[in-house]
Amino acid sequence: MPKLSLDQAQKILSKTLEKGRDMGLNPLTIAIVDDGGSIKAFAREDGPGAALRPQIAIGKAFGAVGMGISSRAISERVLDRPHFGVALVGASDGRLVPVPGGVLIKIGDDIIGAVGVSGDTSDNDEAAAIAGIEATGLIAGV
Repeated sequence: MPKLSLDQAQKILSKTLEKGRDMGLNPLTIAIVDDGGSIKAFAREDGPGAALRPQIAIGKAFGAVGMGISSRAISERVLDRPHFGVALVGASDGRLVPVPGGVLIKIGDDIIGAVGVSGDTSDNDEAAAIAGIEATGLIAGV
């Protein structure tokens, strides 16, 4: 099974930041985790931002890789079944953040990690993550 390399993670990070700037987004915080949920790369742009953005970005990425679906898909399931969201957050010891902005990184059908972005609207966070993944030639799992 393929693995996410540090080089790939750093390229995704760079391209995600670039996309955020091109879109004129608020300063972004980006977390990239491997297929086991461990942080592979992380960055927080300069500028104003909420103190919890790092934890939110990590939680979006961790939730996506932990569930094998994007955090948008998790969010949709939680809206339909609130008890499911409570169970997920509890089972993950509060590490999972069930809102859009966490996108799987794939090679073919294999999940090799996830990107979590926080700082702007959830839709914009997700768009920046997708662009960063796709700019490196990998597949964004939304």
